[in-house]
Amino acid sequence: MSTPAQMTDDDFVLLHIERDAGVAFATIDAPPINVMTPALFRELAKFSTHVADDDSVRVIVLRSDNPDFFIAHFDVTAILGYPTDGEAERPTEHAGFHDMCERYRTMAKATIVEIGGRVGGGGSELSMSCDMRFGAIDRTVINQMEVPIGILPGGTGTQRLPRLVGRGRAMEVILGGVDLDARAAEQWGYLNRALPADELRPFVTALAYRIAKFPPHAVALAKQAVNAADELPLREGLFEERYLFQRLLRTPQAKPAMEQFLELGGQTREGEMRVADITGEISTEG
Repeated sequence: MSTPAQMTDDDFVLLHIERDAGVAFATIDAPPINVMTPALFRELAKFSTHVADDDSVRVIVLRSDNPDFFIAHFDVTAILGYPTDGEAERPTEHAGFHDMCERYRTMAKATIVEIGGRVGGGGSELSMSCDMRFGAIDRTVINQMEVPIGILPGGTGTQRLPRLVGRGRAMEVILGGVDLDARAAEQWGYLNRALPADELRPFVTALAYRIAKFPPHAVALAKQAVNAADELPLREGLFEERYLFQRLLRTPQAKPAMEQFLELGGQTREGEMRVADITGEISTEG
């Protein structure tokens, strides 16, 4: 794949890239229903490498302007062409779609998905790999349609979904091939929030800008610490947290950010009553 220095935002055809204030918005545009074709997969994978090491980007937002579809699912016609000669082989490292999903999960910046319509199959698996997912009431629908067509969610879905919603609910979605609406998806933990459709984009945009203002090292290492909860036993996870905390204390943004907090009214009764507003005003260059 090309390195970020060798690519520009104009190199993408199925993604429209907009950058503003540390946020990279990638709008998927693969009509008519945003099927995850090999071409769209390649662009999403290239975009992940394009922004992963770009220090000017602190938050990534994936979204679609299609009111009915975020991403339908992976292209079934492409799967029909996969080679089946010989025995199935057990991999020893991530590759392909799994590698892309892991990059969105682990990159040192926040990844947010705005799901304004239906999402299924590989689109759902990509969404679950990102840090946060937000949907629209009466519009967002999640579906894993693989088992009914004789396969299984092979792009991380069988591993991510149980971790988000629990084993029994994951079985219902995966084995049943049923639709999960926005309200249920929020209650089950798939979506962070289900919002009225006209509030979805403003909310996601405001959250992305808010996170992008904060010290980038704090965002990156806090994400790394949270990811450790999936990867390490509690004892080792706590050690990792303490280590990352100590690292952050030594970054140039930490002291100015804490001083701003106090200057804005932190640790006063009035200030602490509106602590989210105060911290939203903190901004450091990094």
